[in-house]
Amino acid sequence: MKLSPSVSIKQTQTGLEYIEVASSLCNAKIFLQGAQLTQFTPKDQKPLIWVSQDEDYIKGKSIRGGIPICWPWFGVNDKQGWPIHGIARTQVWRAEEVNEKNDHVEISLSLPMIQVSKDYWPHKTGLKVIFKLSKTLSVYLINTNLGDSDISFTQALHTYFPTPDIKTTQVDGLQGSQYIEFGKGPYEQNEIINFASETDMVYNNAPLIQTIKTEDGTISVARENSTSCVLWNPWIDKAQRLSNFQDNEYNKMLCLEAANVKQDTVKLAPGESHTLATIIKWAS
Repeated sequence: MKLSPSVSIKQTQTGLEYIEVASSLCNAKIFLQGAQLTQFTPKDQKPLIWVSQDEDYIKGKSIRGGIPICWPWFGVNDKQGWPIHGIARTQVWRAEEVNEKNDHVEISLSLPMIQVSKDYWPHKTGLKVIFKLSKTLSVYLINTNLGDSDISFTQALHTYFPTPDIKTTQVDGLQGSQYIEFGKGPYEQNEIINFASETDMVYNNAPLIQTIKTEDGTISVARENSTSCVLWNPWIDKAQRLSNFQDNEYNKMLCLEAANVKQDTVKLAPGESHTLATIIKWAS
């Protein structure tokens, strides 16, 4: 991969390599493990991405925060012992290309399928992610069916957002959709969402744009090629059981995830492609 003036390759003390972007428009970090973005801060604005202060950046373990890529399944697999949220977020991806222009930096990575156990995924698939970095963050996860039979999968861009106080945070724009929570539902979403307990909502027929209203400002979160999304906060009890997560950090984060899950499962015929996208920016 040929670098540009604003892009460099660095390494943590634990040996994980990451791509660092320091452009006139933003600062960002993208780890090769999991192709996981862990920082995005637009110029003269507050960070748009959250990572736990207890994260230890260990090889083979997904980073607690940023944007983990859940693929080729989301959540717990039906097969006992299979890793939660698939296998892409713990694999080392290949940095493919950097393009720097006046108004953005674009970085692409691909997952070498030779690394993926056929026990988990026996299909011939191309998997690529493109990060477009300006004052807006756009992430495109591209699947291509390279085999000769149909495939289906679920996936998510599991984005962690920061907030000064979850108790005063609201999520607007999901009204009119339906959700399942803790295996129950579907329920109708009729109001703006406030947080007062553990939240684990999986939405279908969701509008394409939501806003997260925090004391630091309003974050706009848009999706493409996705009618489903996930809203999550572990709250007090679950926060104490999570790895790489301080007990009180539930109060400083939430996840709002672009997804293709449940009725929104992706099905691709041979030669077809699908692009899941999330587009994130400060709206105010």
